[in-house]
Amino acid sequence: MQVPVLETERLILRQHAAGDFEAWAAFHADPEVMRFLGGVQPRGTAWRSLCSMAGAWTIRGFSMFAVIERATGRWIGRIGPHSPDGWPGLEVGWGLASEAAGKGYAREAAIAAIDYAVDVLGWDEVIHTIDPENTASIRLAQALGAENGGPTRLPAPLEHLRVDRWAQTAEQWRARRAALG
Repeated sequence: MQVPVLETERLILRQHAAGDFEAWAAFHADPEVMRFLGGVQPRGTAWRSLCSMAGAWTIRGFSMFAVIERATGRWIGRIGPHSPDGWPGLEVGWGLASEAAGKGYAREAAIAAIDYAVDVLGWDEVIHTIDPENTASIRLAQALGAENGGPTRLPAPLEHLRVDRWAQTAEQWRARRAALG
């Protein structure tokens, strides 16, 4: 399978690679980053999660992209299509390393990833599963046009996490897309 590479003004979104592991492991070891993403992962678990993310391209035909900062070539996070077995819908999720937060990168990459999910993958709806206390992600979901549909459940081993299901249809996305730039 040929995995796409998406480019935005400041970012490159591509498949994860073995060379991303050190940054991936640091991301998963950061308590603030992982506060709403299932908790800190030890290095071995982080390795398996990286392999799972990369392998989803082969198994599912989509996965979250590695987010690479164009100016530096640094891996700064993962954003994109995500829907493991038992997930409450087809999600475009996001997570950025602490040093990349607050720069508009999540919005920039999420717009490209939602465009990809709707226009290339043909999704009729895009969801975001967000902890009700994760105000930064809630603000991003709202800015993208998603609406809170209330509590939902994630599959094991994440069933203990409190999340709301934010969503919008592909039609709603297309209607709002021009205003997002």
